[in-house]
Amino acid sequence: MTTVLIGLLVLGAVAAFWGVGIYNGLVTARNAFKNAFAQIDVQLTRRYDLIPNLVEIAKGYLKHERETLEAVIQARAAAVSGLAAAKARPGDDAAMAQLGAAETGLAGALGRLMMVAEAYPDLKANQNMMQLSEELTSTENRIAFARQAYNDSVMAYNNKREVFPSNIVAGMFNFAHAALLEITEPGQREAPKVSFGA
Repeated sequence: MTTVLIGLLVLGAVAAFWGVGIYNGLVTARNAFKNAFAQIDVQLTRRYDLIPNLVEIAKGYLKHERETLEAVIQARAAAVSGLAAAKARPGDDAAMAQLGAAETGLAGALGRLMMVAEAYPDLKANQNMMQLSEELTSTENRIAFARQAYNDSVMAYNNKREVFPSNIVAGMFNFAHAALLEITEPGQREAPKVSFGA
């Protein structure tokens, strides 16, 4: 009788350690994707801080392009709002979708501003404009890397919470699904058009 009781206690202890190990792995994976999102937050905030300076410099040259400048300002405001919502709930489907849509809108507005700026040689040659454009490009690259790291962390977390037997522990302790951050660049999905002329 004591042998059976000792066997049950050992089995119970092994099951408890197993459950604790899975739980700790899920917590670690969740914290990893939240930390990865914090890196996106840093880079997006940096970009949002650069945009008003870019618009201020462009204002002096683009007097007839008020609509383009206002579109950039509105897109930046929407992106800041989207980031705040995502920061409050990293990994939440709705928050990530809102941020992704806002970032897509901002990328489009900035692209239009840069296209318009190409038509103004004095603006293109402005040292401050060149420096801000370079900083913005560098920040865009950092955002892309941070987004990739976040999406990789989310995938690792989601895999961990969905595979058996981790899914049992994840269900017991309400480890929710985490959403990827998907930002579509304007024209990214379109195939390049080739024309050989007539």
